[in-house]
Amino acid sequence: MRCCIPTLLAVIAVLVSAVHGAFLPLERSIPLSHRAEVAELRALDRARHARMLSGIVDLAVQGTSDPNTVGYGLYYTKVKMGTPPKEFNVQIDTGSDILWVNCNTCSNCPQSSELGIELNFFDTVGSSTAALVSCTDPICTTGVQGASAECSTRANQCSYAFKYGDGSGTAGYYVSDALYFNLIVGQPPLPPVNSSATIVFGCSIYQSGDLTKTEKAVDGIFGFGPGALSVVSQLSSRGITPKVFSHCLKGDGDGGGILVLGEIKESSIVYSPLVPSQPHYNLNLQSIAVNGQLLPINPAVFATSNDRGTIVDCGTTLAYLVQEAYDPLVTAITTAVSQSAQQTNSKGSQCYLVTTSIGDIFPSVSLNFEGGASMILKPEQYLMHNGYRDGAEMWCIGFQNVQEGVSILGDLVLKDKIVVYDLAHQRIGWANYDCSLSVNVSVTTSKDEYINGGQLSVSSSAISVLSNLLSVSIVALSLYIIMLV
Repeated sequence: MRCCIPTLLAVIAVLVSAVHGAFLPLERSIPLSHRAEVAELRALDRARHARMLSGIVDLAVQGTSDPNTVGYGLYYTKVKMGTPPKEFNVQIDTGSDILWVNCNTCSNCPQSSELGIELNFFDTVGSSTAALVSCTDPICTTGVQGASAECSTRANQCSYAFKYGDGSGTAGYYVSDALYFNLIVGQPPLPPVNSSATIVFGCSIYQSGDLTKTEKAVDGIFGFGPGALSVVSQLSSRGITPKVFSHCLKGDGDGGGILVLGEIKESSIVYSPLVPSQPHYNLNLQSIAVNGQLLPINPAVFATSNDRGTIVDCGTTLAYLVQEAYDPLVTAITTAVSQSAQQTNSKGSQCYLVTTSIGDIFPSVSLNFEGGASMILKPEQYLMHNGYRDGAEMWCIGFQNVQEGVSILGDLVLKDKIVVYDLAHQRIGWANYDCSLSVNVSVTTSKDEYINGGQLSVSSSAISVLSNLLSVSIVALSLYIIMLV
């Protein structure tokens, strides 16, 4: 009978460990105090699109609009890797797959960053748990979007190279090492518990183009794409994390937000199915409405094909619409505010001069997707503040015109929303949300690990289930003690 005591204690330990989370803070890479030209943001997007849209023919952004904007930047998070652990600032990007960081042997990686962060470099020799990926490893033959895998038979070392459309790129080799999570046992503010998992990531030894610049330099890119080598895929395939991740990117104030390897729960979330067998997060956008009125857009312009479709990508700063949808959208917005705002033009972009709150005069825009899911955009989610003129605020259309190609929903529309990438059920969900607030995360009795950049609340229903299970275990233990007595 005494053998039952360890068993019961083990059951209790397992049940307690079911409520845990891993968290990482998100920060804005372009501070609100910095005013960036749209042309500058477009250039950054072009570099990322060349990586993200490997195999897509035409992604050239058309038009001459170069207005200033405030606060629309890249989001990054901190990860710890190696033994002893070393911290790296990496941009989150759902448009690419690979997590890569700069190696200490990099010949031309930035040595400093104007973002106010200290740059770190990974040292494969200095980490006692690091191992190079050999040529015989299946990873060398795994297809990765935008990358080519090579093998140096002399060094038996699997290498990679990313080539970007603007001439920039990165090259390095694959490494296997520990990735550390700060686990939360129970509800905050309980102290975190350290945990780790071995993953494969890239170690960059060469960079070119914009990646060599110090203005917006970070330590690497954290790819959250659906490919087999993304960290989400690596961890979920081994049952370490659930096959779902979520984010909530704060658009105002100091920015930041929450990134969760798990499912954020919110009653208002609506879901739309992912287009199957795509290398990116493609959704079927079916129509657009302004103030509830459908726009005259042929749905065929949104259909997914080799050079068409609609992609959700938090690594893109702005948002892009094919011309067949862009033109009627701008016309409808302009008509709606013709009596309340003065039309103007700023460097080729359609703008409006207003002397009151834009929420009072600008219409709502609805992006309608397959499955009846609509993404409702407030004026702040399709307009960009562009300074002042003649004593009035100037707001400009934030969507960028793509003459033909792929429509991309970037941070302009994704900010101030919970976005759930439910890969297990092949769908994406979203809901407008104040990302400075705490979020509810689904908890199951399986081993789910979460990343959280703010407060983390565990849904009460899951806590109730856990409490009941613990109660049963305690009762069983009590009965056993009584039997002994």
